[in-house]
Order: sequence, then structure tokens, then C-alpha cells
Amino acid sequence: MSKELLFISQHWNIEFNHAAGETASVFFRAIKERKEILGRRCPACKRVLLPPRSFCERCFVDTLEWVKVGKEGTIEAFTIVYEQFRGLPKPPYAIAYVLLDGASTAMVNFLKKVDLNNLQEALERIKIGARVKVVFKRKRRGRITDFWYELLHT
Repeated sequence: MSKELLFISQHWNIEFNHAAGETASVFFRAIKERKEILGRRCPACKRVLLPPRSFCERCFVDTLEWVKVGKEGTIEAFTIVYEQFRGLPKPPYAIAYVLLDGASTAMVNFLKKVDLNNLQEALERIKIGARVKVVFKRKRRGRITDFWYELLHT
């Protein structure tokens, strides 16, 4: 009897709605209605958590205070994608973890308005420590994709 594993190809297309929860609802509503990005401050360690969380994963205490963070920040990590992934934009595109001014934790989003067709030229512009600004869509739906990052001083 063969012990070779069989692989079975399947396709699932499941659409569902789920509650965003109290914390995420406030966060996404602020983006949609006021073009604001809000974090939550931990009462114990004083970090401003972004995206906001209802509790601090370091101190294990509830976070209650909302903090409006800045619309500029610093790239802490990034990647440039040249291969297609299902459900994501057509490459090339860049994604960056950005520490927004006033926040203690970085938040990921797309980095736009950079020519990515030449990797070397892109890497001369996109760097750890580079400053970026938040740019909001004109029509927002209350989603993380309602804004993106753009390099400052380019």
C-alpha cells in the first residue's frame, strides 16, 4: 500500500458579515467620517496602540482612552511586491509599516505614488526611517483601505 499523500484541490468562496466590535467600529468610523486615525492608550505602560486594541497585550489591562495620532509618520519596515497574489492589487506595489506621530506601534498600509518598476530606483527612495504622510480617499467606506501612505520630500 502506497503511503504517498494525496492532494485534493478545492475552492471555497464564502462571503459573510461580522461585527467589527466596539473598538474597531470607533476606529473605522473616525476614518470614514472625520479623516482621523485614532489609537488607544494603555493606562499602565502609556503606549498608544495602533491599530487600537481594547486591551494592552503587554500589560493585559483594558484600554479606554482614545488618542488622535498624527497624519505623518516614519517607515519602520516595508516590502515591494512583484508577484501576483490572489485578492491583492496587480503588482508592483509597496506595503509599509509606519509609526505614525503620537503612536507607539506601527500600522501597515499601502505606500503609493512611488515608481516601483525599477527596484534599485525604488529602494533609493523608500527607506527605513523615511517620512510619510497619510492620504485619505475622497469617498471613504470605513475600511483600512480608505487611506494610504505617500513619501514626504520626494
